Amino acid sequence: MRDSTINGFLSTLADRVPAPGGGATAALHTAQAAALLGMVARYTTGEKYAEHAPTVEVVIAETDALRESSLELAEADAAAFTAVTDAYRLPKGGERTAAIARALAGAAEPPARVAQTAEHLLELCEVLLRIGNRNLLTDVAAAAEAARAALATSRVNVEVNLAGLADSPDRDRLRDRIAFVDEALARADAVTSAVLKEIRA
Repeated sequence: MRDSTINGFLSTLADRVPAPGGGATAALHTAQAAALLGMVARYTTGEKYAEHAPTVEVVIAETDALRESSLELAEADAAAFTAVTDAYRLPKGGERTAAIARALAGAAEPPARVAQTAEHLLELCEVLLRIGNRNLLTDVAAAAEAARAALATSRVNVEVNLAGLADSPDRDRLRDRIAFVDEALARADAVTSAVLKEIRA
C-alpha cells in the first residue's frame, strides 16, 4: 500500500474488494497528520526558535516515526480485515466460530492502535500550537482535524468488530482501549478552535 500512487490507492478503495477500507483510511489520516506536524516543526527552526530547538527536534523525530508506523498500520488493517473475510468462508461449525472470533479480535487491534497514534499526534499538535511557526498554524489545525477523523473512524472500526465478540474476553479489553476517544476528540476541537481564534484576531 505504501508504494501505491494516490490515484491507485483511491481506485482500489473504490473497488468491490474487501480491503482496504475505512480502517486503512483512518491510518492514512494519522500519517497525514504526522506529515503536517513534521512540516510545521521543520519550519520552527533557526535562531528565532533557538529556545525551543530540543523540543522541536523531538517532535520531528516522533512525527517521522509516527508517519511510518501509520503506514504499517494501514497495511496491517487491510490484512486483518482479509483474515475476517477468510474466516467467514470456513464451513459452519465450532472451528469456524472460533476462527471468526480470533479474526474479529485481530481486526480490532489495528484501529485501536491508530486511535492511540492519533491521541499522541494531538499531544504534538498542542506542543506546536504553543511554540510553532505562527505562519503554519493552519497546518497544525489541519493535523488536528486529520487526527480527529482518525479517532472517529477508528472507534467505529473497533466497535463493529466488538459486535461479533459478545462472549469473548477480548470485548471489554478492546472497548477499554478506545475509552479515551471522546476526550481526545474534544482536544482536537480545542486545537482547531485555538487556531481559528488566533488567525481571526
